[in-house]
Formats: sequence, structure tokens, C-alpha cells
Amino acid sequence: MNATIKQQLSSPGGWLSFLIKYNTIFIFILLVIFSACISDVFFTSVNLSNLLKQVSGIGIISVGMLIVILTGGIDLSVGSMVALLAVTFAILVNLVILPLAILGTIAIGFALGSVAGYLVAYQKMAPFIATLALMTIARGLGFIYSNGSPIIFETKGGLFMSNFANNSLLGIPNIALVFFIIVIGAAIMLKYNVFGRLIIALGSNEEAARLSGIKVNKYKFLVYAISGALAATAAIIVASRTNLGSPNMGVSWELDAIAAVVIGGASLSGGKGTVVNTLMGVLILGLISNILNLLNVPSYPQQVVKGAIIVFAVLLQRFESK
Repeated sequence: MNATIKQQLSSPGGWLSFLIKYNTIFIFILLVIFSACISDVFFTSVNLSNLLKQVSGIGIISVGMLIVILTGGIDLSVGSMVALLAVTFAILVNLVILPLAILGTIAIGFALGSVAGYLVAYQKMAPFIATLALMTIARGLGFIYSNGSPIIFETKGGLFMSNFANNSLLGIPNIALVFFIIVIGAAIMLKYNVFGRLIIALGSNEEAARLSGIKVNKYKFLVYAISGALAATAAIIVASRTNLGSPNMGVSWELDAIAAVVIGGASLSGGKGTVVNTLMGVLILGLISNILNLLNVPSYPQQVVKGAIIVFAVLLQRFESK
């Protein structure tokens, strides 16, 4: 425990401010304890493996969402992009060799994100409007290219990806390892890389960033492109897990990603947020769903619980800022 934390705890109301500041971590710990108390199967390897598999796809797009939100933007297109890119990957994996299918899907995701980035950065379109339009277009294209039906993997490359997505290494699902690698890479980028520090500066005060010589439009453009590439990565692992690409994938994932980022303490106005806290937000959402599934609660009430958690997280942010 460092001197700053000791000083905070010893100050008047120190424990309360400490709990509020690190609320995401404490909520996560409490949910784990609660889950273990209500269900004997929570800590089984099968349940934990399923939990990690379920959150990995949303977790990857949540990292992209965090990067966008740090600039003060929003990306509503990621869920629909997952659907379109899952269909795209299923088509490509049945036509070309696996490395080209993977690279092609990620490149298309980057290009789609670039469209949103161009509209926001260079055409000064509101992020909400630009990504809402792209969300609608991407979902529609997914249905057009698939004729409204799932496209099943039919090649050795597809079989390899399906085996990869449904197997584990040292007890950790492979797709969760992909997610954790992305989390580590993003955390390093935001903390130690110039690019990461610049997008945080951009979100904190765009005008000051512009006056200091930062190419604001360039970095706004890039964060949406990166979000698109991460949506493509999520699409690949989700499609591989089910051995098919479907235009119905990723429904409302953009809302879950925003929820994970907000629960993690990021500010929707930009300039504040960390990858570690976003990871906690993703795991909290996953734990809530897991707990309710173990209790045999239907899916509709789960949305109510998630909404209440988001409100609670935002209220905690307001207390922390006071």
C-alpha cells in the first residue's frame, strides 16, 4: 500500500472516498463472493470457462469503445459491424486460405471504422449520427450478403478456427487469451505510448490539444478505425466459436460495450478512463448475466438489472467528482 492510499484512508471520510474511487473493483469482488455463495457450480472450471468465453467478444469491442469515448466520441456501429464482419469472415474463410480471411476481415473492419472516423473528424458530423447511420448500413449489408441466413464454415481453415475458439490453453479459453492480449496491449498503449496520451489529452480539452499542435482530426479518425478493427477481431472469434457467421450476431453489443466502459468509470465527455477498469466493467456485466442464469432468471429481467447497475455506476462517478 503506497503513501497516497495511506494518506487517503487516514483523512476524514477516507474510507468512503476510497471505496467510491475504487468502486469498480469492490463491486466485482462483491459479485464474485455473492456468486460463490448462491451457487455451488460458480467456481467450477466449466462455468468459469463459459463466463470467459461469453465476455470475450463484448470485451474486445469494449476496448475499442473505450478508446473512442476517451476522445469524447461514441461508436454505436460496433454491434452491427460484428454481424457484418462475422458474415464477411464466413464468406472469406470458405473462399481463401485462413490467413487471408483473417487479414481481409480485419482490414474491412478497419475500413468501415475509417468511414465513421472520416465523417466525424473531417466532415464534423456528430459521432452519434455518423455511427448510428453506419450501424444501420452494416446490419443491412450483413443480411444482404448472407441472404438472411447463417453461413457455415465449410473448409479446413474454418474447422481450425472453430477448434481454436472452443479449446483452452492451461485451462483458459483461447478466445479469452486473445481478449487479454488485446487488453494488455491497449493498456500499454494508453499509459506509455504517445498515441494513447494524445487521445486522452484530446478528450480532456480538444481546443487546448489543437492549439498545442496536436493533429486532432487525425487522431479522431484513427480511434474509429481502431474500433472497427477490434470489432472485426471480435467477429472472427464469435463466428469461430459457433462455426458460422450470422447477420443476427452482435445485437445490442454496442450498448453492452458502452455500459462496460461507463461501469469502469470512464467519462462519456472524454479524457477519463482506463483499460483495467473497462475490463472490470466487462467482467461485472458478465458476472451479472452468469448469476442470473444460475438462478434461472429469464433474459428480459437481466436487462433491467444491467440498466440499474449503469445508473448506480454513474451516480458513483458523480460522488467521486465532488
